[in-house]
Amino acid sequence: MKLLVCISHVPDTTSKITFSEDRTSFNSANIQFIINPYDEIALSRAIELTEGGKGSVTVINVGESNTEATIRKALATGADDAVRVNASPRDAWFVAKQIANYAQDKQFDLILTGRESIDYNGTQVAGFLGELLHIPSISIAKKIDILERQATVEREIEGGKEIVSSPLPLVIGTAEGVAEPRIPNMRGIMSARTKPLTVIEPIEVETFSKIIQYETPAPRGAVTLIDAAEPEKLIELLHTKARVI
Repeated sequence: MKLLVCISHVPDTTSKITFSEDRTSFNSANIQFIINPYDEIALSRAIELTEGGKGSVTVINVGESNTEATIRKALATGADDAVRVNASPRDAWFVAKQIANYAQDKQFDLILTGRESIDYNGTQVAGFLGELLHIPSISIAKKIDILERQATVEREIEGGKEIVSSPLPLVIGTAEGVAEPRIPNMRGIMSARTKPLTVIEPIEVETFSKIIQYETPAPRGAVTLIDAAEPEKLIELLHTKARVI
């Protein structure tokens, strides 16, 4: 089985995020970058599905040269080879078009993405890929099983879960529960240095969206404590200050 795993290069959630003076771009100075956690889950499940000579795992990233350390970590984790599309990932449509352009003639049986990236939280790439490649796509998968070119996927829906099946080829966006992220061992780290990493140039993609400005969340307001013996004060504040009743 031939698998493709899409990985993103994202800021660690412990990093302090700042923006340029005009707030039109993200300031990457002194930021620690990691593999998107949902993509790590996808990668771990891909490796599980191909262990014991059952297939190969290719990782692909849309990013500039500064993402190569992240890609090498994916190789150290267990991917067989990697591809980097040499472009800044301006939005989900752009990323999906680049990946689809690479994958369209490679006959991948299964393409895995994270459910979303933790920097933009768009949950769009898996769906776009399925549409662009004319194959089914399933998002927010909590469990993935493959048997004789048939995938059974347990996915999260509002208020519960559903189990769906689909023939391969297929695109799946993975969530927590699909697999435990793997930590590269020394052997994997050493072998990652010699595994192939191919750099390809991007294709032209139409622009449908544009980031106008970034803003940080508003600071949390002060908490007003009301004595439990005076519920009428709470009702008054909900009416006059919060204006919710």
